[in-house]
Amino acid sequence: MRINASSHVPYLFARRHLRSLALMVALLLAAGTSASGPQPQDSWLDGYRPMAQRVIDTSLGAPFAWRRLAELTDTFGPRFSGSANLEHAIRWAEAEMKRDGLENVRLQPVHVPRWVRGTENLEIVEPVPSSLAMLGLGGSVATPADGLRAELLVVGSFEDLRSRITDARGKIVLFNAPFTSYSETVTYRTNSASEAASAGAVAALVRSVGGMGLRTPHTGMMVYSEDVPKIPAAAISAEDAERLARMQARDGHVELRLRMGAQTLPDAQSANVIGEITGHERPEEIVLVGGHIDSWDVGTGASDDGVGCVVTWEALRLMKALDLRPRRTVRVVLFTNEENGLRGGLGYRDAFAEEAAQHVLALESDSGVFAPLRLGYTGPDRGLQTLSDIATLLTRLGIDRVGAGGGGADISPIARAGNVPMMSLGGDPRRYFTIHHTQADTIERITSDEVSRAAAAIAVVAYIVADMPQRLGAYTATN
Repeated sequence: MRINASSHVPYLFARRHLRSLALMVALLLAAGTSASGPQPQDSWLDGYRPMAQRVIDTSLGAPFAWRRLAELTDTFGPRFSGSANLEHAIRWAEAEMKRDGLENVRLQPVHVPRWVRGTENLEIVEPVPSSLAMLGLGGSVATPADGLRAELLVVGSFEDLRSRITDARGKIVLFNAPFTSYSETVTYRTNSASEAASAGAVAALVRSVGGMGLRTPHTGMMVYSEDVPKIPAAAISAEDAERLARMQARDGHVELRLRMGAQTLPDAQSANVIGEITGHERPEEIVLVGGHIDSWDVGTGASDDGVGCVVTWEALRLMKALDLRPRRTVRVVLFTNEENGLRGGLGYRDAFAEEAAQHVLALESDSGVFAPLRLGYTGPDRGLQTLSDIATLLTRLGIDRVGAGGGGADISPIARAGNVPMMSLGGDPRRYFTIHHTQADTIERITSDEVSRAAAAIAVVAYIVADMPQRLGAYTATN
């Protein structure tokens, strides 16, 4: 049949229309894929996707981990090293791990320092009597029994004190250094007493290391230099620090009375709590996760670091509940004495020194779980590539990448001993440091969803790293 040009036009239009439609569909599919988050360049993770979904669904499906955190913090409260509260919590955790069905559950004995706060208070004596919110710093010496009365000197930094050294003799020195970041500002808490003592001061006060709260002072550890006298040291709230600075600037003369009954007692017995999911192929190789079960003696230590213990522990409980057993062993450690001695982390390194190089990865959760969650990594670049691929399975949890800089105080000793890659899981630092080391560190600040998301993320990462054919750092997408 002969077809003229005019009859051919609808046919050509239809062909062009179908081609355009196919192209549009392909572009839409590609856009939908990229919108779902970063994608790995190959399919090595395909076998792990169903596992990741099961873990996430199970963790988000019930507030089990939050309820366990509530039980820990409600029952045992603050868990300071050397206290009965801490030792009761350690034995509770051991029993609960066994009830969960974890393997090789045991206590690793550790001796810890014991500092006791005692009765303490701080008040303005002149120009008008008024009480101030304060907390003694861990490791401080006491004042005389009837207290210590002296004129106040407010300085903004160590350099400011050195420029006014003749004014500091016989004074109580307040370092009113505004909080910038923990790593930058914590030096005032750690070193204020020795700096003030070297200038002839009789006591040191520091503006709390943390964001502006509700007139909540932050405690924490301090140290003394050997070449200067030991003088009492305490933290006051940011609001009170600002008040005292204004009073001195306006009137020039402020007198304070400080009372502290602090004591350092002989070391006490404590322990790390250890539980495992034993690897089915390479049980001698270890993926370590954990947090520290001790806390300061104020608040209930929910964010620092009850929640870190619970979410790393929950990662193993999820594996057990879902019958997931990786090639390598996944080990959870609830470290003791992170806050004022690091005896738990150091004791773990010493006890497992011969196995240090068998640790494939060490992950610590000790920066809260406040959304948005963050994962950090320190180790070989190839390991970061692998973990970045794994992070594509965590987009439902609000995580889509692994950043540089991971680690923690308790895992660092074993990591240095064995050249072990490190990871950290943390949350919004602003929310965390507002309540850090304060009476306000309670479970009411943490949602069950935040706890469940953190536990699921750790479980997925720990399981895959423990199950991959090659060790982290040796593994690439082409393996």
